[in-house]
Amino acid sequence: MERVQKIGIEQYNLEQQEKIKILCYLLDNYNDGRKKNFFCVAVNLLELSELKETMKQIQQNDRLSVLSVKEQCSYIVDMFQKIADRRNIKLKLIKK
Repeated sequence: MERVQKIGIEQYNLEQQEKIKILCYLLDNYNDGRKKNFFCVAVNLLELSELKETMKQIQQNDRLSVLSVKEQCSYIVDMFQKIADRRNIKLKLIKK
């Protein structure tokens, strides 16, 4: 709600649409069957600028394509986790 008040509903909706595209890309290309919750939490909690920068790095990494799906997924999770750690954010879904 704070973000909506700060930037306005229209800009917030545009940001959410971009985050949806990023999430769909991650799920379509780097989900090893066990990372759906992680990617959902990461995209929701991290800033759009951080997500865009990470996606740029992922897409420019030529060596990523030679890794197994599991290794690719692990690499990407590490990238998001480093950003979250810098911001003191836990990228874990807490189930009750």
